[in-house]
Amino acid sequence: MMQKKNKALSGVYVALLMLFLYLPIFVLIVFSFNSSKGYSWTGFSLKWYVDLFSNELILNSLKNTLIVALFASVFATVIGASAAVGVFSMQNKYAKSVIRSVTNIPLVMPEIVMGISLMLLFAFLNMSGFVPLIIAHISFCVPTVFFSVLPKLRQINKNMYEAALDLGCNPVQAFFKVVLPEIMPGIITGFLMALTYSLDDFVISYFTAGNVQTLSITIYSMVKKRVSPEINALSTIMFVVVLLVLLVTNIRSIKTETAKQKKMMHI
Repeated sequence: MMQKKNKALSGVYVALLMLFLYLPIFVLIVFSFNSSKGYSWTGFSLKWYVDLFSNELILNSLKNTLIVALFASVFATVIGASAAVGVFSMQNKYAKSVIRSVTNIPLVMPEIVMGISLMLLFAFLNMSGFVPLIIAHISFCVPTVFFSVLPKLRQINKNMYEAALDLGCNPVQAFFKVVLPEIMPGIITGFLMALTYSLDDFVISYFTAGNVQTLSITIYSMVKKRVSPEINALSTIMFVVVLLVLLVTNIRSIKTETAKQKKMMHI
């Protein structure tokens, strides 16, 4: 009886959570097809999607955001994954603990503090444009990749790496043939998380963007007047694209895990 009550409460909790998280997105998607700018439904229309692709300000801001996000997430993935492998292979437990704590600082530090400090640094170095903005995004994306890859390294069977060395591989070959395939799901997850954080960021971008106009800054400037329904259309497209990427990634991950389990069962 108690288990049934717990299941019912769990179901209610999940339903409320999903409603709270996705109802606003559902409303946004619905009103992206509204024929008027108001907050009351007046009829179905693709007007705002058509207008979106002729709005140079929004398209340029989106292009800048994608450039920054792609560069930042790629560099952050390389740096974060390399750092995770290096820290995992360290023998000094105290040093490992210190590095993990330091890496965690950008995740817990208030964004406004990080934004202001980076702005002052780039002003001191007389840097402007895309480069400081990308560096700023890398700084908060690296920890995300680092902490996504580290758990995968802990799950690796060390005997497999040693067996690869015994069978004639040098350390570099053993890493690429044994370690890298095992931690690849963590690397992909870290990359997607870094890409999402970079696309979503406003505070740090606001302080470090200079004359570069990103999508979040453009939307912020629109809020002072009124957000155009074209933003609803753009948000809908971005939501659908991100959702499809996550679905494809998760399906591939499930298939890979299933294939590994079947292979282990045959062995």
